[in-house]
Amino acid sequence: MSLAISIVAYHNGEELKKAIECVLQCSLDFKLYLVDNSATDELKSIAIDPRVIYIFNNANLGYGAGHNVALRRSLADGTRYHLVMNPDISFQGGTLENILSFMERNQDVGSLMPKINYDDGRLQRLCKLLPTPGDLIFRRFFGRTSWAKGQNKKYELHNFNYDFMLDSPCLSGCFMFIRVSVLEQAGIFDDRFFMYLEDYDLTRRINQIARTVVYPDISIVHGYDRGSYKKLNLLKMHVISAIKYFNKWGWWRDEEREMLNEKVLETIATRH
Repeated sequence: MSLAISIVAYHNGEELKKAIECVLQCSLDFKLYLVDNSATDELKSIAIDPRVIYIFNNANLGYGAGHNVALRRSLADGTRYHLVMNPDISFQGGTLENILSFMERNQDVGSLMPKINYDDGRLQRLCKLLPTPGDLIFRRFFGRTSWAKGQNKKYELHNFNYDFMLDSPCLSGCFMFIRVSVLEQAGIFDDRFFMYLEDYDLTRRINQIARTVVYPDISIVHGYDRGSYKKLNLLKMHVISAIKYFNKWGWWRDEEREMLNEKVLETIATRH
C-alpha cells in the first residue's frame, strides 16, 4: 500500500466529516485510520467507507499516542508513506497525489509540510525556529509587549514568505506527510507528550536522518483553534509538554538547536 493516513478524533463532529470527505477524493491506494480517543464510539457511524478503519481506544491516549496506534500498523504493513493529519484539515482533490509524487522524486525528504492557510486565505506561520524556553514563555505570557512581538516574529520566521521550499527542523504536526522508512530509524511519536510539542520532537528526530521540508507549491486549510490560549487545562498540558521537551533536548544550552536555527536563518537571508 502506498499511503496510510491517520486522524485522531476526540468528540469532533462536522469538521471530521469534512476532513474525511477530502481524503476520500484521493485516487491512491490508501487506508484512513480513524483513531477515536472519545469516551464513546459514536463517531463509528462516520466510518462507512471500506477504506476507513475505525479504531476505538476507549480512552483519551493523547495526540501522539493516538497516532502511534496507526503508525505501528504502517510500520508492520510496509506502507511507503504515512500522513498524520488533524481533523480540522481540508484540501482540494489531487493534493495527496501531488505530494506523493513529489516525495517519490525526492527520496532524501523524510517529512513534508505544505503551505497552510486559514479558512479566509491568511497564511499560518507553522514553520518556525526550534524554540528556546524564552520563545515559548514570552510568546504565551508577554506576547503584547513590543520586545516579545519582535522575538516572536523571528521565531515564526516572518521574513520567510513561503515562496520557496525550505528545510526546517521545526514543522507543525497538523499535517505531516512522512516516509515510513525513516520512522524505522527515527522512531514514532514520543507518547510521553500527551499533547503539544510531540510534533517538534518527532520532526527534529526525522531531521537528523533525512530532510524535513515545508513545500509551499501545495497548500491546505487548517482550522487552528489555539486551544491553550483559551482553556486553562490545555495551557497546563502545553506547559507540561514544554518541560518534557526541554528536559529531553536541553534548556538554555542546546548546541544542535543553535546550529539548525542558524542554518535556517542563513538560508532565508540568502534568498532575499
